[in-house]
Amino acid sequence: MNHTRDVALSVSNVKKSFYLPHHTNGSAKEAITQLFKPKDKGGDYYHALMGVSFEVKKGDFFGVVGRNGAGKSTLLKIMAQIYQPTSGQVKVSGKLVPFIELGVGFNNNLTGRQNVYLNGAMLGFSKKEMDARYDSIVEFAELEKFMDQKLKNYSSGMRVRLAFSVAIQADADILLLDEVLAVGDASFKKKCYAYFDTLKEMKKTIIFVSHGMGAIREYCNKAILIEDGKIAYQGSADEVADRYMQLFEDKSKEKSVADSGQAGERSGSKKVTIDHFNFTKNDEKMKIDTTISCGEHEINNVQLKIEIKNRNKQVVAAFSNLSVDKIVHLNFESNETKRLLFDMKNIYRGGRYHVSAILCEANDADEDGEIYDQWDNIAEFSSTGDVVRYQVVNPGKLSLEPLETNETQKTTRE
Repeated sequence: MNHTRDVALSVSNVKKSFYLPHHTNGSAKEAITQLFKPKDKGGDYYHALMGVSFEVKKGDFFGVVGRNGAGKSTLLKIMAQIYQPTSGQVKVSGKLVPFIELGVGFNNNLTGRQNVYLNGAMLGFSKKEMDARYDSIVEFAELEKFMDQKLKNYSSGMRVRLAFSVAIQADADILLLDEVLAVGDASFKKKCYAYFDTLKEMKKTIIFVSHGMGAIREYCNKAILIEDGKIAYQGSADEVADRYMQLFEDKSKEKSVADSGQAGERSGSKKVTIDHFNFTKNDEKMKIDTTISCGEHEINNVQLKIEIKNRNKQVVAAFSNLSVDKIVHLNFESNETKRLLFDMKNIYRGGRYHVSAILCEANDADEDGEIYDQWDNIAEFSSTGDVVRYQVVNPGKLSLEPLETNETQKTTRE
């Protein structure tokens, strides 16, 4: 079998540098003058990519991960031919459609309907072809009531939904995805990931850039880790996700995943909110340090539930401020902020786990009351050793500290 026939996309020794001038132009005359000055004086070069090479086989769901500034988005834009590489080359076999910078061709002064046809034309569809697709686009975007409104009146989420719904009409062999669903609501994200499942069944080739290791593990069969413009590791999705998480471990093997950009979907009325959530662990202990604040109204009987799930999304432990030996009641006055500290044994081994935090109204019924702030996958961690199938965990020490709102440094991650 010919090896090249199996390759959907190949990246060969790609390098990309950006010129960063020190000189700022205060007038049109200075700007023109600077054009004729050599670039090696009065400026620096930022090397975003330094010799990146890899292959994506046809049918792969290929992940690209790395910390902010590692070079992921630059690489994706080179593959999408938005940027030209400084050196090296990218070869593509088939039609490639980038799902990055969605809606870049939208016109704010046109209606949603007009923008659908405009974007369809940019994708190469005739008016007749767009007529046949229009109803399914609007239905997928869930914007039936807004199609005759001008786009400038759309929210950012509505714009992304419309742009995504048009983009998926393209008959692509290769799709580039750059976390384009970050501003979509939970129900729309679910619909989009269902569409990804369909693409996977169709053996489409997908290249997916993400900070969320849960999505990388669930969808990707291969991945690369980019660090400082180079490929630091490539292999299976699980191996690369593990390497990525290791980047956030310090010398004492404690790590705070909550500060590494791993948080997932968030919902709730926001009458009471989680302003800061810091999760650390070592081989012996696990700690949660969280700050919670209330809005303008007094709220009593608040429950903070912590759920720990395995990689199959099964809850293996759940506890709250009302399930510990010494119950801690959460009652808030207007604009009050409190800090909770959990300290417990680390009984988890041989797997990857996800942590979710739910702030809700506590009542006598078995079911939770009103959900104030539910933050799924707010942290994740892995442990080695013998697998623990299930074990009830006692949070052990739980303490509560009132904080003055104006003295609290909130680190909310949107």
